[in-house]
Amino acid sequence: MPSLTHCRDDFPILKRSVHDGVPLAFLDNAASTQRPLSVINAISECYEKYYANVHRGIHTLSEESTERYERSRKTVASFIGAKHDHEVVYTAGATAAINTVARSWGGQNLKPTDTVLLTIAEHHANIVPWQQLAAEIGFKIEYLPLQDDFQLETNAVREALESYQPKLFAFTAASNVLGTSFPVAEWTALAHQQGSTVLVDAAQAAPHQSINVQAWNADFLVFSGHKVCGPTGIGVLHGKEQLLEQMPPFLGGGGMISRVTTEGFETAALPDKFEAGTPPISEAIGLEAAVKYLTEIGLKNIEEHEKTLARHAEHGLRQIDGVSVIGPQSGEKTGIVSFVLSHAHAHDVAHSLSDRGIAARAGHHCTMPLHHALGLTATTRASFYLYNTLEEAEHLVHSVAEIQQKFTPTGRRRRRRKQ
Repeated sequence: MPSLTHCRDDFPILKRSVHDGVPLAFLDNAASTQRPLSVINAISECYEKYYANVHRGIHTLSEESTERYERSRKTVASFIGAKHDHEVVYTAGATAAINTVARSWGGQNLKPTDTVLLTIAEHHANIVPWQQLAAEIGFKIEYLPLQDDFQLETNAVREALESYQPKLFAFTAASNVLGTSFPVAEWTALAHQQGSTVLVDAAQAAPHQSINVQAWNADFLVFSGHKVCGPTGIGVLHGKEQLLEQMPPFLGGGGMISRVTTEGFETAALPDKFEAGTPPISEAIGLEAAVKYLTEIGLKNIEEHEKTLARHAEHGLRQIDGVSVIGPQSGEKTGIVSFVLSHAHAHDVAHSLSDRGIAARAGHHCTMPLHHALGLTATTRASFYLYNTLEEAEHLVHSVAEIQQKFTPTGRRRRRRKQ
């Protein structure tokens, strides 16, 4: 495993302690990652030295801000292997990016007789926008179920695509609960054979693995800035140029127009057409610093590191009586380990972990349909990233064992399963 221990020094927040001196172990990275100094400094420098609104100003600060803002777009385009930087649209987040596709492409192309195909593992952000649009237009939404091993076989995807003939197939590249990774390029090719348009939610993939949108060949791809060590308030929508050109703008106002009269308006060229109003300037500059940071470390190194930590944690958790890991076996997923305790609610588990300095997430993780399909109301989720350590993974295992013992009724307490 490549050692990324040195990276911890780049993240000031990891030096703090909680609960009267207990060291912080931040294992809530699937929700949001922390920021390295390079990102913090890039944002501070923007506000301290050259911030101004972009594109229309002809004074020095505006020109400098514009140059840095558009340089960020080029850097992000390179990060995901985009053919053109104008195929990269900045939004308020991955959720806003999906809503943009739903309201713009979906509103223009989906008809009452159409079907949208999703997986049951989708985040609410890739379910609710389609439900909202379906309520207005009348099309059907179908869901691909998971197998008992928390996987989704490609043959099942092929059969569903042939059966439903969906106008759109929208799916996550990796589940934010199960950690299951799906074969994006293969599924996209199958969908295109059936004439389907494809949207990929890469929010849980972009921070952890190399992405090449041309190799994946998805029509749309989205991800969040705050999950790749960047700022909140910014997300990326990548769309194929031809599709974006055909789509009407989602939001109207300044920035997305080339000409306005009392009779109507003409839209600006890509990507401005989809960036109405003042854009996320400092956020884009911070995002550029973030993807540069990840690129320098190497996405492959990050992926191997966090998988090793998750494998270690999962192995330990599976040995504890009354603890069930929710997801495929380690080695078949990302650095996410979700679990339930037999005698403690997920919220009680997360609270008890917090007392031990461990930041983990509890609840349905914005995947209520998935939890319902699994017969669960909530899970506790530990999610690892580049700055986490084997010691933190072991601390998680020992802490969960203690919590399980605490909540297990007297007479039924056993710490570890027999090997």
